[in-house]
Amino acid sequence: MARYETPEDPRDSELKPRRLRRNRSDGRDYVPLIGLLLGIVVTIIAIVVAWQLVTNFLIPEPLVVAPPAPTVVLVTAPATAAPTATADLATPTPLPTLTPEPTSDPALPPELITVGLFASVANTGGIGVTVRGGPSTNNAPLLIAPEAAIVEIIGGPTEGSGFTWWQLRLEDGTEGWAAADFLEPAGRPEGWGTGSDTDNSESQ
Repeated sequence: MARYETPEDPRDSELKPRRLRRNRSDGRDYVPLIGLLLGIVVTIIAIVVAWQLVTNFLIPEPLVVAPPAPTVVLVTAPATAAPTATADLATPTPLPTLTPEPTSDPALPPELITVGLFASVANTGGIGVTVRGGPSTNNAPLLIAPEAAIVEIIGGPTEGSGFTWWQLRLEDGTEGWAAADFLEPAGRPEGWGTGSDTDNSESQ
């Protein structure tokens, strides 16, 4: 069965040029491909820029702490004074002992009470001096030597209880200590030492 086709109007062919069909090999087909490539490149650049921003602002850089500078301590010895020459000190001269020499006449009283000489009890108001067993008021009393009694000095002087003490021997041979405040120098009495006790003490 034959297909009916409407004949072309000759007027149309004369008035309008016939449109040519697009050739598929035309250069306009590359425009979408270039746009796609440009979009991919822009996207990659945007990703790189975004990554740089994230690493710079959100991830802090590690702090690099520099080690402290070593402290140099200078140890210096204190200045030593220059040694000075030691001056030669003069040897001190020993002081002479002031011991009064006994009088040539033992019957005469000496100037001072001295060991080996004699003294008499005085300044007691007639009461007499207490002769003690040691040079202190804490020692026990032995007896009371009467006023003006003659005693022989055999030791001392020694300080004790605020007094100066002399060791003495009475005519009967009793020995003890008495305060110097109640003794005065005296000469050797006649007949002193005739007893046996006195002879023994002198021999010692």
